[in-house]
Amino acid sequence: MNREIALQENERLDDLQNGYFIIQNTKNFCYGIDAVLLAGFARVKPGERVLDMGTGTGIIPILLKAKTPGEHFTGLEIQEESAQMARRSVVYNGLEKDIEIRTGDIREAAAIFGRASFSVVTCNPPYMTGSHGLVNPHLPKAIARHEVLCTLEDVISQAAQVLEPRGRFYMVHRPFRLAEIMGLMMKYQLEPKRMRLVYPYVDKEPNMVLIEGLLGGNPRITVEKPLIVYERPGVYTDEIREIYGDGR
Repeated sequence: MNREIALQENERLDDLQNGYFIIQNTKNFCYGIDAVLLAGFARVKPGERVLDMGTGTGIIPILLKAKTPGEHFTGLEIQEESAQMARRSVVYNGLEKDIEIRTGDIREAAAIFGRASFSVVTCNPPYMTGSHGLVNPHLPKAIARHEVLCTLEDVISQAAQVLEPRGRFYMVHRPFRLAEIMGLMMKYQLEPKRMRLVYPYVDKEPNMVLIEGLLGGNPRITVEKPLIVYERPGVYTDEIREIYGDGR
C-alpha cells in the first residue's frame, strides 16, 4: 500500500504504471530507457536473490520486483543522496521486505555481501571512460555517465565474485565497447550467453547492447533479434510499449 511521503526540493514522484512509484530528483540523474530495457531483458526465477550494482534511485530493483518472481532484491549505490531516495521509494511502495538499498562502493561488493551471495547480478554502469565525451560538471550525473568511481572491470570482476556458481549477470552498455565487455567477461569466467542489440530506428546503428553472462558457463552465445525503439520520432514500437507495460 502506498504511504504518504514528503518530496524534497527538485523531487518528483513518477508513476511506473506497474503499481509502483519512484522518487527522482530532476536536477540529478533520472533513469532512462536503458534501465527499463535491462529489467525487461534480465531473467529472475522463483526464489532467486538479485543484486543491482550502482542502483541509483532503485529503478531496476523496483521494476524487477514488479516483473519477476525473485525472492529478494538488493540495490548497491555509492551516492548517499540517491540511496536515500531509493529507500524512500521502497518505503512508499511498501516493499521493505522485498527490496534493500545499501550504501557502498561497487569495488567492495564482495567484501560487503560476501562471495556467492546472489543468483543474479544486474548493472547499468557508466558507459564512458575518462577519455570518452565530456565529463558532466554536475557530479551526480558525471558519476552516472562516466567511469569516475568504478571501471567496467570493477563491475564485472565484482559481479563474478558475488554470484553463486552458475549465477547470471545482466548488463546494458554501449556497442562500441563490446569487444572489451566480452574480453572482461571471459577473463572472470562470466561466459557470454545472450546478447541483443538495441537500435533507435530500424535504419540506424545500434546504440545499446544487452548482454547476459553465466558464471562458469560453456562457450555458446545466442544473438537475439534486434530491438527497435522507435517506429518514428516520438512513437515507440509495439515491443517497447510491451516492455514498458503501460500502453504508451
